[in-house]
Amino acid sequence: MTSLVEISKKEQRMLHLPRLGALWLALPGVLFLLLFLIWPTLRIFSLSLFDRSGALSFAAFARFFGPGVYNRVLLNTFNIAFWTTAWCLLLGYPLAYWLAGLPKRSQQILSLFVLLSFWSSTLVKNFTWLILLGRNGFAENILQAVGFHDLHLLFNRGVVIFAMVHTLLPLAVVTMLPVMNQLDRGLTLAAATLGADRAQAFWRVFFTQSMRGVAAAGLLVFISSLGFFITPTFLGSPHEMMLGQMIIMQINELQNWQLGSALAVVLVLAALISCILYNLIFGLSSLAGESHQTRSSHSRVLRRIGLWLVNSLATISSRVMAGYDRTLGRLLRINLLTVYACLIIFVLLFPVLAVIPMSFTSASFLTFPPQGFSLKWFEVWLDSPLWVGATLRSFGIGIVVGLVTCLLGTLAAFSVSRSQSRARGVLFFLFLLPMMIPSIVIAIALFYFAAQLGLVATNTGIAIGHVVIALPMVFIILLTTFQGHDWRLDHAAATLGAGKWQVMWRVTLPSIKGGLAAAFVIGFLTSFEELTVALFMGGGMKTTIPKQMWDDILLQVSPTLAAASTVVLLVVIVLFSAMQLVKPRNKPLPHEGQ
Repeated sequence: MTSLVEISKKEQRMLHLPRLGALWLALPGVLFLLLFLIWPTLRIFSLSLFDRSGALSFAAFARFFGPGVYNRVLLNTFNIAFWTTAWCLLLGYPLAYWLAGLPKRSQQILSLFVLLSFWSSTLVKNFTWLILLGRNGFAENILQAVGFHDLHLLFNRGVVIFAMVHTLLPLAVVTMLPVMNQLDRGLTLAAATLGADRAQAFWRVFFTQSMRGVAAAGLLVFISSLGFFITPTFLGSPHEMMLGQMIIMQINELQNWQLGSALAVVLVLAALISCILYNLIFGLSSLAGESHQTRSSHSRVLRRIGLWLVNSLATISSRVMAGYDRTLGRLLRINLLTVYACLIIFVLLFPVLAVIPMSFTSASFLTFPPQGFSLKWFEVWLDSPLWVGATLRSFGIGIVVGLVTCLLGTLAAFSVSRSQSRARGVLFFLFLLPMMIPSIVIAIALFYFAAQLGLVATNTGIAIGHVVIALPMVFIILLTTFQGHDWRLDHAAATLGAGKWQVMWRVTLPSIKGGLAAAFVIGFLTSFEELTVALFMGGGMKTTIPKQMWDDILLQVSPTLAAASTVVLLVVIVLFSAMQLVKPRNKPLPHEGQ
């Protein structure tokens, strides 16, 4: 009897530990973000309010919001971000819908192609578009062959939006897809049984339930678009200048910290206002796949407006589909959605894979298709201390970032998933905050703060910045992993006499090893391909491989750059393959398959 009482008390302690003490596990991550995100960002805010003499001044904001070039840059930024978000949602939703309807195995394989495009370097993709769309390039030659002449494909707003959509479309898809996978397709079938046609069942049942994923994708794409500077720098003209470019110019070239900080403040406020509006309607917890039950009066009003729009679209689509079935549908015996999805995946992968043959060219310049075949550019890359040093530095920093983000993210995710305190909402918002602040702002804030600590032009400074940027994604992956873990196994082990450390090492960690592996890979890749922090924190002395590629594009576009891009792509493919190998496969329950 005594032993049973002891076991019962031990189980109770295990059951109540998360309620009382789990929040403390998030303390290392909280302190890290307070020191290297919140405090530096607040310092940047204060810089925007004081001139060089130290006097309080709003001149930077007055100059920015007044008529002139700064006002036009602000309008450019919001205009380009809006259209990028709209096109990403419009083009990405059908692809996500198609993937969600596939068998699980097929969906996993095809999703890897989308993820490959997502985690491929933005710098590499924009560099490839620069080659493909350039004068006498691959795209122009094809268009001239079909009768289009005097084309100017580069250095305009259209190509900037196109390239940004190409970069961020996978983000929209991978954000919407998990939400669609959670929806019950039986409801659509039930609607059809009750007399709804395909269009009515889709719009009024499936689409309305998937809106949480659509809104989350729109938020992430819009915030990411606000801080873009690589694409407009390479593919745009001065008329397409965005706030990110202006911030870099003011701080790096003109050393005007007050105006540069004011631009950063505007960028952060725009992102935070977007997050606040999203939170009022959907709840920020929905970014991690949780439902938001409580709705404000504003949310209910917007919901009524949304339902009216959905019903209108359902009616129009129903008539269009009926007309199609009576005419073209009888002639075309193909699934148009499948054709569309395959075409989009092809476009996503084309610039990623096109860089591979270009790296084997025998010419001294880059064209597609390449001229000849040679390995000499890989030899140039291997013989260059600058390229090899940058590559090794990226690997070393990436491994450190992957390990640190896994440690901080695991503690924080466990804390949020197991705590019953109201503070868990604050923690969730804090660990998502780096995702809501444009990376260009994080980079300049850390640069100013690190300069006072002597961390500029050090590997440590670059690694700290990469941890800040990678932590939100790692946190979300691990939070989802912990939410999917069956905690009854831990309680059962505790009941049978296992201590809390035994439960952790023998039950919890083996169950979540797939999530930990995925989190490490994501943390490593985020660091390995990150440019913005390396651009500032490297101080021009410590170069990572993205920073070296950036310098090479600005100074000389040589095939060595294509060889380095192929190496980066190879690293991404190998890591994704390794992640799939260690990913645990879902085993059927005893009653399944019988």
